[in-house]
Amino acid sequence: MDDAKKAASFPAQAENIAPVAAPLPAVIPPGRPMRPRSRRRKAVLLFALLLLGAMAGGYWWWRSRPVLPPGITYGNGRLEADAVDIDTKFAGRILKLYADQGDLVKAGQVVAVMDTRDLHAQLRQYEQVLREAQHALDQAKANHVNQQAVVKFDQQEVARSTYLVPLGYATQETLDQQRQALASATATLNADAAAIAAAEHAVAAAMHQVQYYKVNITDNSLVAPKDGPIEYRVANIGEVLAAGGKVFTMLDASYVYMDIYLPTAEAGRVRLGSDARIVLDAYPGHVIPAKVVFVASQAQFTPKTVETREERDKLMFRIRVRIDPARLTGRERIVRTGLPGEAYVLTNPAAVWPQSLQPSPPAAADRQ
Repeated sequence: MDDAKKAASFPAQAENIAPVAAPLPAVIPPGRPMRPRSRRRKAVLLFALLLLGAMAGGYWWWRSRPVLPPGITYGNGRLEADAVDIDTKFAGRILKLYADQGDLVKAGQVVAVMDTRDLHAQLRQYEQVLREAQHALDQAKANHVNQQAVVKFDQQEVARSTYLVPLGYATQETLDQQRQALASATATLNADAAAIAAAEHAVAAAMHQVQYYKVNITDNSLVAPKDGPIEYRVANIGEVLAAGGKVFTMLDASYVYMDIYLPTAEAGRVRLGSDARIVLDAYPGHVIPAKVVFVASQAQFTPKTVETREERDKLMFRIRVRIDPARLTGRERIVRTGLPGEAYVLTNPAAVWPQSLQPSPPAAADRQ
């Protein structure tokens, strides 16, 4: 009886007993993979943030851009300056370098010197030839002067005998001998004159050779043709270069420009000499005045030959605007190339520049 009661009460007791927790594994299993729904949620959130950032950047760019009135157009480009190569005129070895990459040089400044020992040796040789030719010329001139005196004396003798022979005070034979002497002296005088001419030609030829080698020696001193910075140094001391070998590449600080591309409708209204403005991304508050110096006569982008109006509107023409050289004078050191920016061009001469595109004072560029 007691056993039956215990058996009947066991299920009820079992319900009140809390389940025993399973033992923890010795190694924690790796995290469960992210659910597809969570991935999509994060991707959507990231896309939304990127979209908001792009919208904010676009809004800032739109607000920072000047509002252009009719008659003014613009294009994107990069600031450039004419590159000038400093090359050797003759084959030779670089002896000295007086400039390096980044240095500011002036027009006429010596930036490199080539080895000219062979030219100096040839110069000394022809200087000796010139001295000998000059000595020969001096000797020929002295002989000519002496012979002139001989001819003059013989002429006087002939004249005297010509007067005395009819009077019986001189013989005809004496007169004939004097005439013969005069003819011989005159021939010698003419030969001396020819010798002087030959000596003068020899002197002139030697002088030309001396000047030739002096010019070649001078040309082996490489000079900067313009004011501006050295952009690249291509060769080093001791290198042997062929004629026309490049040593430096410099920038012409007086010719700084920006090339932009405009569609047909706008490029067709741009004229040479039109007023322009350049604004660089690095200095958005600095407006640089410029002028249009080139308008392409052919489209730069394909297709270049089209028949329909829709296709013609896609043509792009290159326009070059150049900064006034007077504005760059004295500011060669701050000339930089490759800076991106925008160029604004007047397509209507009657258009007025907005206040945001009025030229900045030149001193502002020096501070920047």
